[in-house]
Amino acid sequence: MNIIYIHGLDSDANSTKGILLESYGQQHHADINVYRPDLNSAPEQVFEQLVKLVTELNTEEKTVLIGSSLGGYFSTLVSNHTGCPALLLNPSTQPHVTLQRFAHDLLLNNDSNEGQGEDELPKNQILYTTAGGWDITSADLQWFADHQLSEIHYPKKIAVFIKEDDELLNPELSKAFYQQQGSTVILQAGGDHRFSDFGEQLPMVINMLQDLVRV
Repeated sequence: MNIIYIHGLDSDANSTKGILLESYGQQHHADINVYRPDLNSAPEQVFEQLVKLVTELNTEEKTVLIGSSLGGYFSTLVSNHTGCPALLLNPSTQPHVTLQRFAHDLLLNNDSNEGQGEDELPKNQILYTTAGGWDITSADLQWFADHQLSEIHYPKKIAVFIKEDDELLNPELSKAFYQQQGSTVILQAGGDHRFSDFGEQLPMVINMLQDLVRV
């Protein structure tokens, strides 16, 4: 089984959860290969990169995605496009809305833009640079707006773990969206957005992934 770990916004190929996943697989599952691509690029490039990787790997053996936060959004898009199963961790469902905070911050801190609306910012305006080096622009926010999640094409191939105390994203939005689409949603009490107890849950995570690739 191939597992592609899709990191979140302020992360990269060396994310903690990705490394934990790879190490666990090496120690306990010789038949598992973990791929940790760096996805600090414009969203259209990320989508194309992931679709290409899934297509290449699926010619060899079954492939599954794990997506955290914004990685959960991309995992859903890629699953819709390819039919690849996916496990999502505190997924972002409305990045076109939640990432607008960077445009708000820029306007508040830039006197020269006082009074302008967000839609008046230049398309190439850098709103925020992630820890991994992705310069988020107004054009990126528009791409997310043009590619909103409205339905799940393969709901039985999607499972979602949501922490009820996620401090960054509204867990109720993710819960409602994926449940309405017919996907498996597992609510976990407490926790945080980063899914800090991911290492402790790896046996259950692997079992869930194995179930998903059988669907």
